[in-house]
Amino acid sequence: MSGEGGAVVGWAGPQLILDSGEVYRNPTEVKMSQIVMPCHSNHCGELSVGQLLKWMDSTACLSAERHAGCSCVTASVDDIHFEQTIGVGQVVCIKAKVNRAFTSSMEVGIVVTCEDLYSNRKWSVCHAFATFVARRSEMGKVQLKQVIPHTQAEQIEYSLAAERRRMRLIHAETIKDLLTNWSSQQDECMQHTDGVVAEHTRVESVELVLPPHTNHQVSTFGGQIMAWMENVATISASRLCNAHPTLRTIDMFHFRGPSHIGDRLVLKAIVNNTFKKSMEVGVCAEAYQGGEALRHINSAFMTFEVLDHNKEPRMLPQIQPEPMDGKRRFQEAIARRKIRLDRKYIISCKQSEVPLSVPWDSTNQMYLSYNNVSALKMLAARNNWVLTSEKKKVSLYTLEENHTLCFKVETRVSVAAEKVFLLLSDLRCRLEWDPHYKECEIVSYVDEDDTIYRVVTPSISKGGKVQDFILLASRRRPCDSGDPYWIALRSVIMPAYPPTADYNRGEVLCAGFSIEEEDCALTKLSYFNQASPGVLPYISTDIAGLSSRSYSAFASCSSFLEENEDSVVSGLAGAPAGHTSGKPL
Repeated sequence: MSGEGGAVVGWAGPQLILDSGEVYRNPTEVKMSQIVMPCHSNHCGELSVGQLLKWMDSTACLSAERHAGCSCVTASVDDIHFEQTIGVGQVVCIKAKVNRAFTSSMEVGIVVTCEDLYSNRKWSVCHAFATFVARRSEMGKVQLKQVIPHTQAEQIEYSLAAERRRMRLIHAETIKDLLTNWSSQQDECMQHTDGVVAEHTRVESVELVLPPHTNHQVSTFGGQIMAWMENVATISASRLCNAHPTLRTIDMFHFRGPSHIGDRLVLKAIVNNTFKKSMEVGVCAEAYQGGEALRHINSAFMTFEVLDHNKEPRMLPQIQPEPMDGKRRFQEAIARRKIRLDRKYIISCKQSEVPLSVPWDSTNQMYLSYNNVSALKMLAARNNWVLTSEKKKVSLYTLEENHTLCFKVETRVSVAAEKVFLLLSDLRCRLEWDPHYKECEIVSYVDEDDTIYRVVTPSISKGGKVQDFILLASRRRPCDSGDPYWIALRSVIMPAYPPTADYNRGEVLCAGFSIEEEDCALTKLSYFNQASPGVLPYISTDIAGLSSRSYSAFASCSSFLEENEDSVVSGLAGAPAGHTSGKPL
């Protein structure tokens, strides 16, 4: 899940100068610089990924403890994609800072870059998000202080951290749901009878946890466990291809329990499946002491490639899974690969590319929903909005960047924020106040947070065809007090609702509402839209000052909210009384 939504952890952007004249630096930021020595490298003269993971974990832990003021332990590390390798003699630069704190856990962003001292060249290696938990004190559970973002970059990461946390909490459920849909893949494992027997790649190793392997809390260092896991996974991958593999991606590390001095850590790895030019290796770590039963400490899935002399991935032999568990692992690897490809496509899709819509199916729901809300939060966090005009207490702002026009319409309504959220959550209610909505129907009720609608809007030109949109609406309640409510919109592709000759199919890249409580009966309501070709004609005359349709629409919206605030019911689709509650069609 690293970098989900297109935002990098980084510290880019203009510097903030404090009143004292000093350049602002995040108080939780920790930097580590290490020159890569031969003892840190593998047989190819490149920095061992296991060593890099140890450095990343220790840097992130120091950042977490700087914020918490107490001992912290690693709970998880999100997916990591390694863009480049690092050679002996080069310098690794690691930066970590706390993006957001929750009750007793916090997200730490990590950025790894590399520097060549001889050429003065610098490049990105990877970035990741780790979750740390403050350890209980003698007084009981720790209540972490909140992070206060000061720069635009910090505000974006602070906001997106809530989305990433939500993804972590439902990650296991998403995998489970996907793995129930195996019927279309059942015959695939039976076709590779001439492949390498998976059992040939099995590796098992035992490590005794000694004092040098522990952290300052006398628990086994999380980075050390990850390094041991990477080691056995690399051996397993080497056995398949009889060559030295390159690690490209690690799926989420999730620590399920602690380990201590004297524990024996049993590390197991096996190649689960191959995909032409890549392979997935499953690896787990279990601990025991004396005659006790094994305790599951961690597990992860690592994707390897084997590079030829031109540094290009080469073809890999197919794997022949063993019966029972082997077939299960084979199938699960296919499912995880699909999730990785869905996530990569959705998250890396360049906003200037067409089509703007992305395919919808149940397996990419989590990532589409995440990216939908994250894109809106990133748009809202921009600080270079320009006030174009103001009428009837409605303000119109624009933002032009990279040949893209975005606009924001903002007003205040005398209705509680939660009621505004419920009234606007169901897009069918917009028929009552928005002249751009001629028809609106639910085509798929996904869950209480995500609904897909078909919306029909008027023709752009006189005598032209009307437009229709297939929109994913994702809504979010505040993660903490002071957070806004969000209703994010973007176009998706559904095979059951293809474009038809009677309508021009429009597309929405990023749009939606931010609903922020100013007091118990006053709400700041903001609507954002990254104007795609299908949307721009509706707003261009307003921006040019030739029309006031947007102002009239928002004035109607305010009246609608005030007239219906007492009729709000807590339906799954957030529909007010008198409207059909959101149910699957």
